[in-house]
Amino acid sequence: MAKNNSNLKNKNKLFNTTNIKLLGQGKLPPQAIDFEEAVLGALMIDKNALNEVIDILEPECFYKEAHQEIYSVIKTLFANSQPIDILTVSDGLRKKNKLELCGGDLKIANLTEKVASSSHIEFHARIIVQKHIQRTLINVSSNIIQDAYDESTDVLDLLDKAESELFDIANGNIKKNYDSAQSLVREAIKRIEFVSKEEGLSGISSGFYKIDNVTAGWQSSDLIILAGRPGMGKTAFVLSMARNIAINYNTPIAFFSLEMSSIQLITRLISSETGLSSEKLRKGKLQNYEWQQLHSKIKKLEEAPLYIDDSPSLSIFDLRAKCRRLVSQNNVKIIVIDYLQLMTAGKENKGNREQEISTISRSLKSIAKELSIPVVALSQLSRAVETRGGSKRPLLSDLRESGAIEQDADIVSFIYRPEYYGLTEWDDDQGTPCSGQGEFIIAKHRNGGLDNIKLKFTASLAQFSNLEINNDFSNEFSSKMNN
Repeated sequence: MAKNNSNLKNKNKLFNTTNIKLLGQGKLPPQAIDFEEAVLGALMIDKNALNEVIDILEPECFYKEAHQEIYSVIKTLFANSQPIDILTVSDGLRKKNKLELCGGDLKIANLTEKVASSSHIEFHARIIVQKHIQRTLINVSSNIIQDAYDESTDVLDLLDKAESELFDIANGNIKKNYDSAQSLVREAIKRIEFVSKEEGLSGISSGFYKIDNVTAGWQSSDLIILAGRPGMGKTAFVLSMARNIAINYNTPIAFFSLEMSSIQLITRLISSETGLSSEKLRKGKLQNYEWQQLHSKIKKLEEAPLYIDDSPSLSIFDLRAKCRRLVSQNNVKIIVIDYLQLMTAGKENKGNREQEISTISRSLKSIAKELSIPVVALSQLSRAVETRGGSKRPLLSDLRESGAIEQDADIVSFIYRPEYYGLTEWDDDQGTPCSGQGEFIIAKHRNGGLDNIKLKFTASLAQFSNLEINNDFSNEFSSKMNN
């Protein structure tokens, strides 16, 4: 009896450790062998057929290893501008010592007998991809289940991994180890053609024409750092920019505010949009005509694709999850974070503050690359600016707490208002008045030039706008953007 109980315990133990691995066994993985054979046959009888599917199919999309090898040889022949037919494919497989694996010359020849033409090849290829995605989902799900049973697994890491892998599948972006030069050149040409049609603006316009002239818009996958001392107007600038992006260009934008509440932020935007001072709006003391002005001018703001999240002490883990959802559900094209030093790296990344900021900075760049959108993050500057004699204009060395911010960022910029320090003129040796003005300083630009750009600042509305010094330039820019 004791022996039977022991055997039962051993069986239960075996089941508990292996039942997850056995999930799905006894079922045939999703596949479409007939469609795979039809596609491969069509590729060998029509030299133009590959153009229809080369951007859809990768070798790993095929279920059978033999079919993966055949398609891999076909892609190689195409890349080398060589003919694709029964003889060249067989020869390519022979050189790789894969011909016998694929069934020999007769099997290759038989593939072409299954089709009469390449008609519907794109439709057939998409069915193959669908089956591949189903298999990938099964594998990912099985791994998640297996990891979930592992008591040593960190649940937050597991959630992040699960969401990341499912996000990749949902976007048809199953991760690859490399991109071929051929596919990258094609993508680059498409981008150049797009830019030529957009009059040189390849990214998301900030609404500030001189900034866009230097950056060509905020670029996908870029991390943009905007730094400044308290009171310089960092939040005012990104709110003005968010207003331009959401209202003027109807581009979805997400704003993560760790310092101000969402109501405070939207009140600032209402002030900017209506021309009513923030002080009046806070106190609610408006004249009848001002109430009418308020209600008549906020409709555009109400309809703007602007999403504000004011979660305090936001961790990188939570931010990544929220950004993925915003991109997938609301098609958000740009993320703004106010501000970086108020974020946390999570319990598992606790260290000294410099290490934590480095982790946050790297993670923000990673989010920008993963989602292929620009991420704009505000950052504080150290007090060295205040103690420095002479000019208070910020420098890269003033970035607070970590040099990793400068290293990870594609663009590092500063907001500087000399009026804040009681100055009445710019330090340009021309005695130019600086009242009601600010400067957007591009101090690092990985893919472009540097510049100091003057902007108009309206303190009562906490609003930055274009400084209309060169009207011809601004009118030309506005005309291009509106067209």
